[in-house]
Amino acid sequence: MRRVLGIGGVLLSVMAIALPARADLVFFSTGRSMSVRSYRIDGDSMVLALRGGGEIVCDRAGIARIEPDEVPYPEPEAEARTVPVPLTGPAEIPYGELISPYGELIDSVAAKHGVPSRLVQAVIKVESGYRQNARSPRGAMGLMQLMPGTARQYAVADPYEPRSNIEGGIKYLKTLLDRFELPLALAAYNAGEAAVLRFGGIPPYPETQDYVKRVLLALGTSALVRLR
Repeated sequence: MRRVLGIGGVLLSVMAIALPARADLVFFSTGRSMSVRSYRIDGDSMVLALRGGGEIVCDRAGIARIEPDEVPYPEPEAEARTVPVPLTGPAEIPYGELISPYGELIDSVAAKHGVPSRLVQAVIKVESGYRQNARSPRGAMGLMQLMPGTARQYAVADPYEPRSNIEGGIKYLKTLLDRFELPLALAAYNAGEAAVLRFGGIPPYPETQDYVKRVLLALGTSALVRLR
């Protein structure tokens, strides 16, 4: 896999051997679950190390149980390459140009459906790390992690075929963007439209809140998102 490290403002590209990674399934009292790289207890809190990097802190009382995740999670063989670019506007978080191995395909399909190409790349980066055959413990499939029902809704015959997956994911994302503002559309992509409507905003699920922040950071914006 390729990791990008920043040292003194300089980006370094480092190659590492791809090995299967251990994981744990965290089951929340809300009924939701998520796969994490690892966890540790800190007083009354549980610190969850996310598979895509970073950590979230949860109240231990809100976690029902934790079990080993038997699904293998090999590290991606290749991740997006990061290239420094000037940052304009009021945002303060530095970001890089998203370069995807599916860049031309994403540009073409995104333009066809009127969805920003950079947004699609940010979603794919967070959802699957550009892994064509990625599958989540809950059954989400491919680059844009389509659930079986979503794949059927948008006539995706093969969720692991890049063009079909990207087209189906972009159609779904377009539907959400037509209905919600960007942060809420991202929350709905992760947790479902019903959850966003039920809570009247980004649901109070740690996984969803972290997902929205990670996509916005990959997108290159520091826009404030009000989390419940």
